Amino acid sequence: MKLLLKFNLVFILIFALGFAATGFVSWRLLERNAREEIAGSAKLLMDTALATRNYTSAQIGPLLETQMKYSFLPQSIPAYSATEVFNDLRKKHDEYGYKEAVLNPTNPRDRAVEWEADIVTQFRGNAEATELIGDRDTPTGRSFYVARPIRITNPACLRCHSSVEVAPKTLVDRYGPANGFGWNLNEVVGAQIISVPTKVALDRAERVYTVFMGSIAGVFLAIGVVLNLMLWAMVIRPVDHLSRFADRVSLGELDIPDFERTANDEIGVLARSIARMRTSMVQAMKMLDG
Repeated sequence: MKLLLKFNLVFILIFALGFAATGFVSWRLLERNAREEIAGSAKLLMDTALATRNYTSAQIGPLLETQMKYSFLPQSIPAYSATEVFNDLRKKHDEYGYKEAVLNPTNPRDRAVEWEADIVTQFRGNAEATELIGDRDTPTGRSFYVARPIRITNPACLRCHSSVEVAPKTLVDRYGPANGFGWNLNEVVGAQIISVPTKVALDRAERVYTVFMGSIAGVFLAIGVVLNLMLWAMVIRPVDHLSRFADRVSLGELDIPDFERTANDEIGVLARSIARMRTSMVQAMKMLDG
């Protein structure tokens, strides 16, 4: 097997191992960064929803309190305001989702579907849980979600949700007496759930990964070409010439020109050694002829 072929086989093996290791580590880092970006976006949206709720509760609700005696205005309800803000956001970003999923809601649009009810059940079964994070499959692909419990900690909430008899008549007139009642203080009745698609961030990470690995492959290819040229010029060609020179000497061609190699590297040392051997053979042959 030729020396250059052996070198290239070893180089390809090293390249394959290094490329695979680099690819594995790079993708893990890019995927982790993408998921951290997704989680950061979800938590930012969750904080936006909470800010909307707090604003409505502190500033909008008191302003509408008098009108509520004559007509129930859902705009005074923090959950309604947060949902409406995100419904408006979804007009431009329909891939994002926000829902205040409740097991027994006053407004039917807030009723929890199966997977949301599972999250609420987890919160109800674990009083210490303040946040749940996970992934789920959707018709448009994988979606990352952040959920926080809706716990009744303000006794004022029970004015509308404890029983039909206590609830404001305007609320009952608007939504009916069948839903949104029977809530208790410190009970988890639902969950705030933010959904963020993983596709956008992961696709971006995949594009970066493709460009990075393509660049690595290009660099390795360029290094391979340069190393092959250097090996051929500095080792293969001189060794090949030296091999042919030694072969001719071994066949008795003692009058051929000397092999010129002025370099002080290993090949130069070998060339001078063969030249001395040739000189010694010439002198020995002359002594035998004499």
